Parts: sequence; C-alpha cells; structure tokens
Amino acid sequence: MDETEVFEAERPRLLRIATRLLADRAEAEDVVQQAWLRLHRNQAEIESLPAWLTTVTTRLCLDRLRARIPIPRAELAPAETAPDPAEAVVVADAVGVALQLVLEKLSPQERVAFVLHDSFSVEFSTIAAVLDTTPVAARKLASRARSKIAMSTPGGRPAAWEVVDAFMAAARQGDFQHLVRLLAPDVAITADDAAMRTGTPERINGPDEVAAFFNGGAHAALPVFFGTRPAAAWFHRGQAKVLFDFTVVDGLVVHIRFRAEPEALAQVVRRDGQQRRD
Repeated sequence: MDETEVFEAERPRLLRIATRLLADRAEAEDVVQQAWLRLHRNQAEIESLPAWLTTVTTRLCLDRLRARIPIPRAELAPAETAPDPAEAVVVADAVGVALQLVLEKLSPQERVAFVLHDSFSVEFSTIAAVLDTTPVAARKLASRARSKIAMSTPGGRPAAWEVVDAFMAAARQGDFQHLVRLLAPDVAITADDAAMRTGTPERINGPDEVAAFFNGGAHAALPVFFGTRPAAAWFHRGQAKVLFDFTVVDGLVVHIRFRAEPEALAQVVRRDGQQRRD
C-alpha cells in the first residue's frame, strides 16, 4: 500500500481520535485533513505510518485545545522527540454525551491527561512527554480532572446508561481490556431457563471470563430500557429475543442476567444510544 492508501485506511480511526479530543466532528475532519497535508509535505523516512499519522493528529488536537484557552505556550508545547502516544490508543466510541460536556470544562492539560490515560490507557510517562511535563505532574492532572468529573456526575460515578453503552461498544469493537476495566472483580453472568434454551450459558464468573464471552460479539444487540433501567437486547427480525439485564454499581458492571422469558421481553423498549430516563 502506498501512503495515500494507508492514509485512507486510517482516516476513520484518526477521525474518532480527533472527535474524542475536540468534541467537534467538523473540527476533527479539519485536523485530519491537516495531518494529510503534513504527510504530503513530509520528506523524512517514516517507520510506522499509522503511528506517525496518529501522533500528528493528536498534536494538532493539542494545538486546538491550547488555542481555546489562552495559556503560556511552553506549558503545553509537545516535545518533538516525545514518544508516540498513538501506540497505546485503542479507539472506542464509548464516551457519553454527559461526560463529554464535563470534559469541555477541563483545562487542555487536564483533558488530554484524563482522556489519554483513562480512555485509552496511555502511560503517564508518554503523556508527560506530550505535555512537556513530568509523569508525576501528568498523573496529578489526570487525578484533578477525575475529581472534577466526579463532582459533576451524580454520585461521583458515570450514569448506568453510560456504563452499559460503553460495555456494549467495547464488546462490538473487540476491546478486551476496556471490557475488563468496566467489570467488577466478582462480576457474574446468569441466565433464566428460556435464555438457556437459546444457547446462552447458565453462568460465567469473573471479569476475564465475562469479557472473553462478549469480546468481539453482540453486533445484533441494541440499546433498550428494561422497565426504567438501561440495558441491551439481541434482536432478530425486529423482535427482542434475549435481554441483557445489567446491574451497575459504582460505575462497574457487577451482574448481567440473560432473560428470554416472555414477561421480561414484554418490558423491553428500544432507546437511542445515550437517551435515558430520569
């Protein structure tokens, strides 16, 4: 593949990264186009083109974030020799609208440290190099952002619908590590008799086993309400066939009950992604 083919293959991923950081699709598209122009002008040898594109895109986003809130340029200027933050990034469309609104209130440093570490598992040493600071300072920035988000979220935790939607998104994308991070240490899957007759297991215990069961699957599952609680359900020909009934405590999934009994399915109502009921 030549550079143009690689860029076009990487474009959707770059757009997701930029949109996550900037919360603006049009601005994200502009940033990705800038990355393409820089690639077109680049004369140096590139060892890993996908990593190079992601690094450039991330740094362009940092420039945009810095421009939104005037601060001394040296405070955020990324070092030219900084390690590539892209290598640890696994893109996931799992940040809810409510959290995105809170992110807008963070400083550029806090936002970058929190998003890269908590959403994409980037090491603090890498974040520190990008922000031209120390790992200890980068950790403090992420911690400060986390505290602000906790104060802005009822109960200091993500809403249940955010956790459910994040879990299902990670399942569809095959993001095993993200799935594990959303599960409580004693998480379990159980099933009613009707669900077991469809082939679902009777019980699965532990975060690794539960994550492995969902990893890369659930493509036919849609967001629903079960009564008033956010959940997901497997649909076939427009009808809910198996309900995934989530129990979320302190921002983690502690139990998933597969339900296929008619009285349970009768309470299933489709919802649109982050739509919720108070």
